[in-house]
Amino acid sequence: MKRALLFALLLAIAATIGCGGASNSSTNTNITQPGSGALYVTGEDAPLASVVSFQLTLNSVTLNGQNNQPQVVTNTTVDFARLIGLRSPLAFNSVPADTYSSATITVSNPVIGYVDMTQNPPALNTINGTLPATPTPYSVTVNFPQPMVVTTNGLAGLKMELDIRQTVAVDGSGQVTGAVNPVFYVKATKASDPDGQITDLEGGLVSVSTANNSFLMQGPYGHQLTVYVNNSTLFNSGWSITNLAAPAFIAVQGSFQADGSLLATGIEVITTAQSFLSGRVLQVVNNGSGQAQQVTMWVGETGADQTSDVDTIQTIDISAVTEYDICFLDGPLTNILFNDTSIEVGQRVFIGGSYVSGVFTPTMLSLRRQGVYGTFVPGSVTVTNGNAGSFLLSNNGLVGYSVGGPVTVNTFNRTLFFNLTGLGQLQTTTTAIPVLTRGLLLKDPVSGTPEFYAGLVATLPSN
Repeated sequence: MKRALLFALLLAIAATIGCGGASNSSTNTNITQPGSGALYVTGEDAPLASVVSFQLTLNSVTLNGQNNQPQVVTNTTVDFARLIGLRSPLAFNSVPADTYSSATITVSNPVIGYVDMTQNPPALNTINGTLPATPTPYSVTVNFPQPMVVTTNGLAGLKMELDIRQTVAVDGSGQVTGAVNPVFYVKATKASDPDGQITDLEGGLVSVSTANNSFLMQGPYGHQLTVYVNNSTLFNSGWSITNLAAPAFIAVQGSFQADGSLLATGIEVITTAQSFLSGRVLQVVNNGSGQAQQVTMWVGETGADQTSDVDTIQTIDISAVTEYDICFLDGPLTNILFNDTSIEVGQRVFIGGSYVSGVFTPTMLSLRRQGVYGTFVPGSVTVTNGNAGSFLLSNNGLVGYSVGGPVTVNTFNRTLFFNLTGLGQLQTTTTAIPVLTRGLLLKDPVSGTPEFYAGLVATLPSN
């Protein structure tokens, strides 16, 4: 029974992740200049084992066109390790109409944070990375697989992915050395493409305009974004545009529009509390009944009152927490599948609560979507129907540590496959190729072992 409920839940997850954008009926003011179009830039990451934070300053990202060289990103520090399998907006610009074939990326100040799981509790190590000596400042030019055409008054997308596993050097025992040689993949995309959409944008709610079916949110890198909703936008239970109000911390998935706004396909009100911690679970302490009493986690994001906890390891008493949620989903299934008996090392979680006199008191815990990178295990594919089935993925990071070996990745007919025709292609693959998946890490209700439930399966692109 529980397995049937789990499959029903993950079908809903796959459908949510695979949602496409729709046109907005409101009238938008186009920000582009004559002879120019709009361009949005997104970033994501392919991870390295044990690395939980990799900060890199993008001094500039310059497009190389037939007639123009506009800068589309300037002086932006990005923690690419937090974007494992997720896609977040980095910039939105007006650029000259042109055909662009490459981008030159100038970077500086790499800082690496990695976890030592052999200590109890786990310890965080931080090291300042060293870029190649030349050129100075360090830059790399990346050719696009296909030229990016920006038309007058059009909207184009640029997807940037940093491959940390190739960027950060390790020695023969797998220890981070500090040497950094950035490896980027960059491609043109469209707002309507699955890999051109925003998959998990989190931020604070600033204001709501019910009359315009929109709200303003504080996004990453100091940007505020206007988000529109329509009849197709899905809210978590009990919420709609009519009862949204600040303060609240929300998550949005959707597509960019030509004026720089987002049209949301899904909106989740995570918490109305202003205090929270968000990051990766490193250790769980249970009572005699298997209920989690405390978690030790690496903290990647916090509310304004706990910023000193960012990039630290914290142990939180969650014994009094009664509210458990799963991102972009709500209802009785979530309480069955994610509760105080199903918290696992490697999960990405959000803990909301209150912060009074220097003491954080948690009141809710939400399981967040995440990415897992690993090596496909040949001969491990089971096909149930079409793209529904499973395969094994060897992961030497937190998820592999939690499972104690290769992790089972479950897929569905709504799972998106990139650089793969589908699960059938994996079934005939005889080599251990690198694979990235995006979805949820949940404890299987029958075996009790953590398994991954994928909305996306992809092999990494090549330059």
